Amino acid sequence: MTVSLNPDESAELISVAEELAAVARVETLRHFRAAGGLAAENKLDGGFDPVTVADRGAERAMRAVLARRRPQDGIWGEEYGVLRGQSGLTWVLDPVDGTRSYMSGTPTWGVLIALSEETAEGPGQPLIGVIDQPYIGERFLGAPGLACVTGPQGRADLRARGPRPLAEATIFTTYPEVGTPEEGAAFARLARQCRLTRYGIDCYAYALVAAGQIDLVVEAGLHPYDVGAPIAVIEAAGGIVTDWTGGPAWAGGRVLAAANAEIHAAALAVLQG
Repeated sequence: MTVSLNPDESAELISVAEELAAVARVETLRHFRAAGGLAAENKLDGGFDPVTVADRGAERAMRAVLARRRPQDGIWGEEYGVLRGQSGLTWVLDPVDGTRSYMSGTPTWGVLIALSEETAEGPGQPLIGVIDQPYIGERFLGAPGLACVTGPQGRADLRARGPRPLAEATIFTTYPEVGTPEEGAAFARLARQCRLTRYGIDCYAYALVAAGQIDLVVEAGLHPYDVGAPIAVIEAAGGIVTDWTGGPAWAGGRVLAAANAEIHAAALAVLQG
């Protein structure tokens, strides 16, 4: 199924996305940098995948907005699962991307909101995306014909960087190990060819690709709610996001985000060995 939005539909859906970001800001800022730290539950046996009252509260607030404004749409949320819709559209929600950063008081976590085509397997092509950083007050928005950021410095258009050699590139990932040992080795091969490698800023790295500040983000082990919004924002800004085979990255897994097609092709060749 391919969904085409007319200008009026797009404007209405952007308005919904902005309201979702606004209510999530309230809920996440309510608990950020709480005195004495923030308690978290661990969702992962044999590892650490935290969830906090902020994650759950922000997703509940966003779902309440959707129940009021878009009850016909589906929802694919990190904390409260999947609600199938009837419109062919689904909202993909990550109420706090980077909960470990959030718990640590680091202002590089974000709220991720995407509107995607709905498929039998889950979210498909993202149409609209928001990467919101409530504490900094920056909101990155990508939609058909629109790529912009609003924040303390006002509003500006987003445009990804132009081509440059890998030897001049800046590459980001969240965790030094990236994923499996094989995935970590592939990332290390690529990082050795780049000029600057940085770690640990979660979804904000994707925003920096769209803003023309960095060239590449490479990650593995992702979920649909981790990538829907970054795909929409980066592609609206002229960049490209795929999996490590060059195919669609909507489902998550191994993801390569690049500022342009040329550096994407160069990075893909290295990742594929």
